[in-house]
Amino acid sequence: MTFEEIMQKLEELGSDQTKQIYMNHGVKEPYFGVKIGDLKKLVKFVKKDHELALKLYDSGNHDAMYLAGLSVNPKLISKETLQDWAQKAYWYMAAEYTVAGVTAESVYAIELAREWMKSEEEMIAVCGWSTYSNYLSITPDEKLDLAEISALLNRVKNSIHEERNRVRYVMNGFVISVGSYVTELSEEAKHVADYIGKVQVDVGNTACKVPLATEYIKKIEVKNRVGMKRKTCIC
Repeated sequence: MTFEEIMQKLEELGSDQTKQIYMNHGVKEPYFGVKIGDLKKLVKFVKKDHELALKLYDSGNHDAMYLAGLSVNPKLISKETLQDWAQKAYWYMAAEYTVAGVTAESVYAIELAREWMKSEEEMIAVCGWSTYSNYLSITPDEKLDLAEISALLNRVKNSIHEERNRVRYVMNGFVISVGSYVTELSEEAKHVADYIGKVQVDVGNTACKVPLATEYIKKIEVKNRVGMKRKTCIC
């Protein structure tokens, strides 16, 4: 399918109900309101065309941007393109899922996570923390910098409640990710989770809730899944 055909198909799949849901979460025009499940059905038409995926993201249409993240080859994407994607990720869904997932599976994962986490721009910082969290979920522990991760846990412990709104959300997610995926630091993550307690995040006109890190990690423990890695973090 061509770019024009994909865009036409996205428009056909969109619905007013889904548009309203996305609007409540913070999306901006242009977008059609396509369900994620329907976007995933279109991946097969884009997956082997790297340039098409890049064009979809550059369209600025949310549905096309999300489809690009599902379809692009993270091993082929350049650092400059990822930096451009992060700049264009104006709301959390693009930052936390599309950009973070693709970056975490690229060769620039840690380099860009470190760079973005320092950003004064909220959504760029969100990209950074979410990228690092996703990277932990797919990377063997022996390839991780445990000292750095421990230092980041301490940073979360000392600063999360004073951070910017959506950064608080992904910092909380980072603690959950360490507790769930990094065996050697799981206990440390549990202590941090207990210390920070409930994290307040303004989720707008939605029913979304911020997961309590202590409870989330405990559920992983009960299932005996601590340290079990994912095959992919692109979803």
